[in-house]
Amino acid sequence: MADTEALVGSGAQQDDMLRVVAALAGILERAAERNDVAAAGGTAELAAPASAFRSTTKPGISVRAYVSRVARFAGCSPACYVVAYIYLDRLLHRGRRFALAVDSYSVHRLLITTVLAAVKFMDDICYNNAYFAKVGGISLVEMNYLEVDFLFGVGFDLNVTPKTFGDYCAVLQSEMVCAEAPPAPLRLQHCCLSESEDDAGGCGSQQQLAA
Repeated sequence: MADTEALVGSGAQQDDMLRVVAALAGILERAAERNDVAAAGGTAELAAPASAFRSTTKPGISVRAYVSRVARFAGCSPACYVVAYIYLDRLLHRGRRFALAVDSYSVHRLLITTVLAAVKFMDDICYNNAYFAKVGGISLVEMNYLEVDFLFGVGFDLNVTPKTFGDYCAVLQSEMVCAEAPPAPLRLQHCCLSESEDDAGGCGSQQQLAA
């Protein structure tokens, strides 16, 4: 628990925010690149389905630049990015039957939507949907639709237990350690986390956010 507090407890410190955001960006970037390669090579299980989260063209901003932009203007605590990560993993886990995946066409909309949901759930004061739409580079109508689609996608299950929060903090901390020590081997196989022990056996098949 002390490690978790060290990760998200100093919200006033810019360094904490930058480290959490960089860790999340690294995970999302690798997931998008891997799924892009799989799709291009014809190894994806299903053709990319129509989804509110998928853009018709690849956004011109990189994943890292987009995450940094959101972090710069969202004005939320580092804990919100941990919860956004949980929400994203939860959405992907429940959306397997729709073949929803993180790739260059979906990662930006998935990120801004999960951050919006996390901010509303975690912080007492937050910006409205119009503001987040502007930050995310989409229209207000689209932002509202994405939020509703996300909520139904996770079955309105927004609660995060302390254990789940701590588990995802550990994943982000591992990502930070790997980023700060390049020679060390990357070990983030547990990046795909299930919501229950019964689901743990399915982690091997969920590749969207696994490192």
